[in-house]
Amino acid sequence: MISFYDVDGRMGLKNVWDLLDGGKHIQRVSRIQARIVKAVKNGLKQTVRGLQRLLSNSLAAKLIAIKRVISNSGKRTPGVDNILIDTPQKRWETLKNLNLPKYKAKPLKRIYIPKKNGKKRPLGIPAMHDRKVRSAQDAMGAIYNALRRKGSADWILEADIKGCFDHIDHRWLDENIPMNKKKLQQWLKCGYLEKRTFNPTNEGTPQGGIISPTLANMALDGIQNLLADNFRKTDKIHFVRYADDFIITGRSPELLEHCVKPLIEGFLKIRGLELSEEKTMITHIDDGFDFLGFNVRKYKGKLLIKPSKSSIKSIKAKVRDYLNVNKTRRTDVVIAKLNTIIRGWANYHKHVVSRKVFGDLDHAFWQMTWKWSRRRHPNKYKGWVKGKYYRRIKGRDWRFMEKGNPEPLILLGPTWLIRHIKVKAQVNPYDPVWEDYLKARWKRKQLSGVATRLINA
Repeated sequence: MISFYDVDGRMGLKNVWDLLDGGKHIQRVSRIQARIVKAVKNGLKQTVRGLQRLLSNSLAAKLIAIKRVISNSGKRTPGVDNILIDTPQKRWETLKNLNLPKYKAKPLKRIYIPKKNGKKRPLGIPAMHDRKVRSAQDAMGAIYNALRRKGSADWILEADIKGCFDHIDHRWLDENIPMNKKKLQQWLKCGYLEKRTFNPTNEGTPQGGIISPTLANMALDGIQNLLADNFRKTDKIHFVRYADDFIITGRSPELLEHCVKPLIEGFLKIRGLELSEEKTMITHIDDGFDFLGFNVRKYKGKLLIKPSKSSIKSIKAKVRDYLNVNKTRRTDVVIAKLNTIIRGWANYHKHVVSRKVFGDLDHAFWQMTWKWSRRRHPNKYKGWVKGKYYRRIKGRDWRFMEKGNPEPLILLGPTWLIRHIKVKAQVNPYDPVWEDYLKARWKRKQLSGVATRLINA
């Protein structure tokens, strides 16, 4: 095992950390994960526990855990201890102290983030040490498959769980989650600090907690089988879930209201959860519904999935707010940041009917950048401003790019729209049986990304 004290001082800690072979460590972890999958398939519980201990104590897993923490978007946000793992020395010290028997989880730091309805959502930020421990497009693909035919269900139960993360029953988690019970209890009972006051957590898994998404996901597993056991194919019941958001289709509103909904409420009650009466509703497909930033609706019998109005409003506000805050920043820096924001939004929505929306957004972004450019030079005439901040590229005029900038503001209009192919339900990324299938999917995804980049080159 590499020791912090064995590192050659002449080479430097940063150099040694950068020279670590990440690919080799990922392969080692993958091999152990594959053995765990095989043991689970064969029902070997003792072997599974032994392999779990081997994985949690392995140097490779610890290195990968630290690398993920220092690479994600929260790497500059400390927890209650105000410690960041921002130097090579701190990384080596953290590596030595990971998963020790004396480990004790620290309270979360409570902050609040705004919700779309104007309210605020509590978010718990774990200490750096505590953090190391299927896509939305697949969900939309499942909805498309369930609703696209003429004979598909016309009614949808839009379900919303009231405070899912905040109210999951600790006793149910303790009895049903297959992991180290002592560590699980520490994470569940670690509490949070708000205004320098410690508050205990007697229920729920705080949003932002170490393992909250996994626990919530496992708590909601089983709804699919519950529905399959209680309804026939002619009831047109389809269940689509992403995290704690889910919809259920049905042949009639009465079936959903009087049969499906009570069944779901009973399932949730055992886990300490309940549906929100305010947000849970039954909708006809011709009226449409929003799910995960998309709008799903049938137009004269044809199913179309588009970016939702709230999602479009959100990206416009994000770009506008950035330009308003950075009125005097260098153009190349502004373009680089905006391209990151816009590209991320486009990649999320490029698998649905987005062509018109993309074109409208290009025009909206041009209006915003033009206003930004004019505001910087109020005493200059329009032709001068255009000549300074806009270029003609590949026959397209008014591309936002100052002379000498490395790249222009990207266009959404030419983005290559590709129908997302839903991943097979039985796929396990840790099972070697699916290795070739997943590699082929990854290659297809990379090619679509290259095509999009070439269009904007």
